[in-house]
Amino acid sequence: MVTFARFALAALLGLAALPAGAEEVPILRIYAYDSFASEWGPGPALKAGFEKQCTCVVEFTTTEDAISTLRKVQLEGQASRADIVLGLDTAIAGEARATGLFAPHGLDLSGLALPAPWTDPDFVPFDYGYFAYVYNKEKLPNPPRSFEDLIALPASFKIVIQDPRSSTPGLGNVLWVRAAYGDRAPEIWRGLKPHILTVTRGWSEAYGLFLDGEADMVLSYTTSPVYHAVAEGDHRFAFAPFEEGHLAQVEVAGILKGSQKPELARQFLAYLTSVDAQKVIPTTNWMYPVIDLGPDLPPEFGEQPKPQKLLSIPESDITAMSRTWIDEALQALQ
Repeated sequence: MVTFARFALAALLGLAALPAGAEEVPILRIYAYDSFASEWGPGPALKAGFEKQCTCVVEFTTTEDAISTLRKVQLEGQASRADIVLGLDTAIAGEARATGLFAPHGLDLSGLALPAPWTDPDFVPFDYGYFAYVYNKEKLPNPPRSFEDLIALPASFKIVIQDPRSSTPGLGNVLWVRAAYGDRAPEIWRGLKPHILTVTRGWSEAYGLFLDGEADMVLSYTTSPVYHAVAEGDHRFAFAPFEEGHLAQVEVAGILKGSQKPELARQFLAYLTSVDAQKVIPTTNWMYPVIDLGPDLPPEFGEQPKPQKLLSIPESDITAMSRTWIDEALQALQ
């Protein structure tokens, strides 16, 4: 008891010695998807890097995926404790913007290296990739070169895709087919139906089924083979370049209007596009950086060239029509 009393007295004296108005170290609260903040994702390194320069604490709150993150913010509204929402992408940025919950970032992003010039006033990009179907070169020496080639294969040829209602790659796949075929999209989905082994809730389950040999191809990214090459030394995987072209996915972060630390949040978004932060992204999130890293980008990223033909859909069309296009795809697959 004497020891405890001395400790308590020392603590009280220490508090009394603090200067008037002194505050605790500020906490920057960031909502992100699970894999981003996991021990193998970019979150821990970015947290450590920013904390070295901010005299603050970065705190991640995670959800299963980017769509779940957006739903969480929509439910919380102005009462959300988050300062930053990280991991949204260009397919759902319009819906996020329409909530009115996000503030302009105020940053000059004119020097970024992206598939198209970046002019978004609300969201800051931190990586990008292209949707693609990935395959094993040893098992599939002659992959299909278009959706129509895939449809023409025997029904025994199987692919795994993700649900567009719960997965950003799944939504990206719907937008990809729509961008490539327009009003013919339902016809393409009906043609794909016999080849779809299953529709999973998220990317991890789908990719696991592919790696287990359950399917010939899986909906993923052009950068997925880079993971196998860099992390595993396995060069058997590739993506199939489709003649129709490919759709880009740009992942973004935004500041909530209700943030109690808007300037600190803005500093973090600026840090996200810095050289130090961008060097973390390629081999943790397995996507392309948004700045030119030169020799700091692993050479495996160049083993397969980026898609030459790029497709796009205006954000306004995605916001207005994505639910209709999702319903069309799901109805065709029933």
